[in-house]
Amino acid sequence: MWQTIRPDIMASLRESAIIQSAESSNRIEGVEVARDRLSPLVLGRVKPRDRPEEEIVGYRTALDFIHANYSQVKIAPPLIKKLHELCQGGMSGDAGQWKARDNDVIEILPNGERLIRFIPVPAAQVAEFTDQLCTGYRDVVQNNVLPDLIAVAGFVFDFLCIHPFRDGNGRVSRLLTLLLLYQHGYDVGRYISIERIIESTKEDYYRTLKDSSQGWFEAQHDLLPWWNYFLSTIKASYQELKDRVELAPANDTMSSLIRQTIGALVVPFTISDICRIHPSIDRELIKKVLHAMKIEGLLLPIGKGRAAKWQNL
Repeated sequence: MWQTIRPDIMASLRESAIIQSAESSNRIEGVEVARDRLSPLVLGRVKPRDRPEEEIVGYRTALDFIHANYSQVKIAPPLIKKLHELCQGGMSGDAGQWKARDNDVIEILPNGERLIRFIPVPAAQVAEFTDQLCTGYRDVVQNNVLPDLIAVAGFVFDFLCIHPFRDGNGRVSRLLTLLLLYQHGYDVGRYISIERIIESTKEDYYRTLKDSSQGWFEAQHDLLPWWNYFLSTIKASYQELKDRVELAPANDTMSSLIRQTIGALVVPFTISDICRIHPSIDRELIKKVLHAMKIEGLLLPIGKGRAAKWQNL
């Protein structure tokens, strides 16, 4: 519906979601690139020059694959390997291959201490467990055993517990989330970055995974915490989409979109930050909106020149 009556704002949101998704999903895993390189990389205007940039481009390539093929692909191990190969940039030696050695899910505390949060499926059993996961999911969906969102949440959770790759499991899990949601008609991820919302609630994300994974191997685990987190994330995505579209005045869509973006920022930001989020919006328009919001008493400038920052009041 919104795509028909507000195509301008939906196009801008779609572009922003792609950039934010590539950034956030990689940043959750500790992969970051310079801010002035992010948009050009994701939009294909420059070539990657190091491994982190390859992974940013790889995630965008995986998103493109999902957007083009979600309605035709079968949920099966080859598809999961394909998503891993794409989001790894195809450059690492084991891109698209199950892990060759056992690994642990490690949590790094703020003080640098490393804790083993979960011991996943051994490498020798990954192929078997992943095949069972895909077969079981297809059976649940075909026979309407569970509500769609609960089935998707369960699949993603079990994938994370299997942890089939040496690296990139989190990124593949988020790609699978988008793919499965699209297949069930939930396309909010095209316009609002679910990855960004997960990143903003990262502590809850990891705590919930830890709580729900206890007893997983014995099938004694409690999925309720994970279900609650997953469903609340999807709900928050739709609420943000609704707010961004319905609250935007029809006669000033881009200015309103800039204001909504600024209003959601809790830390000081630069003009370049807004340009990075909305690369299709002219920089001069962003500057005009910032000036107007300053006059209205909504923003406080910090510093001068191109390095100046702005703070919501």
